[in-house]
Amino acid sequence: MGVWIDTDMGFDDIAAIFVVAQSEHAIDGVSLVFGNAPLPQVRLNAAGAASAFGWTFPIHTGRAMPVLGKVETAQAILGETGIPTIGKSLPNTATLAESDAFTALCRWLEGDGPHRILALGPLTNIAAVALARPDLATRITELVWMGGGVTSGNHTASAEFNALADPESLAIVIAHGLPLRMVDLDLCRKVLARPEDIEPVRNAGGANAELIADMFAGYVSIGTSRGRPGMAIYDPSAAVAFIAPDVVGFRPARIDVELQGALTRGRTVAETRATHAAFNAQFAADIDADRARGIVLAALVNEARK
Repeated sequence: MGVWIDTDMGFDDIAAIFVVAQSEHAIDGVSLVFGNAPLPQVRLNAAGAASAFGWTFPIHTGRAMPVLGKVETAQAILGETGIPTIGKSLPNTATLAESDAFTALCRWLEGDGPHRILALGPLTNIAAVALARPDLATRITELVWMGGGVTSGNHTASAEFNALADPESLAIVIAHGLPLRMVDLDLCRKVLARPEDIEPVRNAGGANAELIADMFAGYVSIGTSRGRPGMAIYDPSAAVAFIAPDVVGFRPARIDVELQGALTRGRTVAETRATHAAFNAQFAADIDADRARGIVLAALVNEARK
């Protein structure tokens, strides 16, 4: 069963791709979007990852800017490349063939379904399809998105980064009635990667063990450098919800996004009372954190054995 992944290609995106690639699902295509870094750097990350890990699925270049406003990135936290590391980095000599994500997504949606999409960054590419080809957008069977925050944000007090980077795209996805399943900050923060999780990856013995371990350590250090016991496993938790739905419990809700206000733009609101709103989406309300952690760490170790 083929699936599609839309990503801004940081380390946790790469780990999420490992999770999906090691499942029963074939990856039909990947589309790139700005987010963790500007799109040219996202392309470099994708080319380096494809080269290092032998990815053969097609990778397509998507949107470089949000629907409205300026480009917002996570480089203040993740560094210039969007992938922190304590040593080895992805090869920067690889190139990525030019291929338009909008055209590729439309072609994929024209084919036989189901059409399941895992989105790991701003929803700009998906919104573009909804606006320009609403007939094809209705063929999306499921859209699992790592984004939003039911109780609070991370990039601002109100907004999670993927929502803040392009809130209009989320509003478009919602307005077009796409089958959104939101895996938000609160859910992902229940699944932690800790410093002791790095050595099994480093000791796995494969050609890329050191590379994956160094990037993993850089990612974990985002949390530990701030006095936390580890780092929330964001995108891979959404991948677990995508490939192992029995691990995550979803609840129906009315989900909306705030588009105004310096302090509130990008905030997601989930109304769970059916008496107060017509439900239009679902959000991940609970997770078996131990099982999710196990799936993600096993995917990293398995990749590091190759």
